Amino acid sequence: MDKTLFIFGYGYSARAFATALPDDFTIIGTSREAGPNVIKWPGTDISEPLSRATHLLISAGPDADGDPVLRRVRDEIASIAPQLDWAGYLSTTGVYGDHQGGWVDETTPLTPSTKRGQMRVEAEAAWQALAAETGLPLHIFRLAGIYGPGRGPFAKVRKGTARRIIKKDQVFSRIHVEDIAQVLLASVAQPNPGRIYNLCDDNAAPPEDVLAYAAELLGLPAPLSEDFETADMTPMARSFYAESKRVRNDRIKEELGVKLRYPTYQDGLKALLKAEG
Repeated sequence: MDKTLFIFGYGYSARAFATALPDDFTIIGTSREAGPNVIKWPGTDISEPLSRATHLLISAGPDADGDPVLRRVRDEIASIAPQLDWAGYLSTTGVYGDHQGGWVDETTPLTPSTKRGQMRVEAEAAWQALAAETGLPLHIFRLAGIYGPGRGPFAKVRKGTARRIIKKDQVFSRIHVEDIAQVLLASVAQPNPGRIYNLCDDNAAPPEDVLAYAAELLGLPAPLSEDFETADMTPMARSFYAESKRVRNDRIKEELGVKLRYPTYQDGLKALLKAEG
């Protein structure tokens, strides 16, 4: 059978992965808007293209009603599970919750402190249940904060709209989109169904440090700092500061042999700026 990757949620990370795949893969994706090799879904019958899948990537996030893919096509996925060589679900490190700057790994209990994190825990469990029932070769990838081309801090720093929100002992982990793609490629090459992987770089850091470094690279002054407690922020923006943790990535290195292209945010930002010309 020809290799066909079917992607639910053909967004930023999924596109990077699809672009990195060898030429012997056929790519079929879904999105809210149709395009080349992209089907508008929901709203279109995907039974036939889905039936051709040898590989499956779920990049669509859960909503208040649960996982949108399982809600609509669980039976169809169950029927093709035996023919799939690999299936990947893109989750988030938000499932671990707040560890006050402490370390977490793939064995850490899931104690999300936000609604978004709780929905991800439930979605992971639903996909794991389907895998147990059908033999779906499921791999779960928990992604840290994603950045890359078009998603760097430089535009806001240049415009003067970047905000250095200071919260004591706050640290985040990050991952460059190209490193997401190479981890997924490595997993496809050596499947280990049931495995869970954290995707992050080696340098968890306070968000204000990242903005200060971006400004330094641009030769601009660091954005003014604001205290988290008194800063004017939307509830959504404030919720991103509800959790502080450092995420371990040993498993992607030891089991998949991944060598990060951008092991620190400094490496990633320098490359982004160079690519911008």
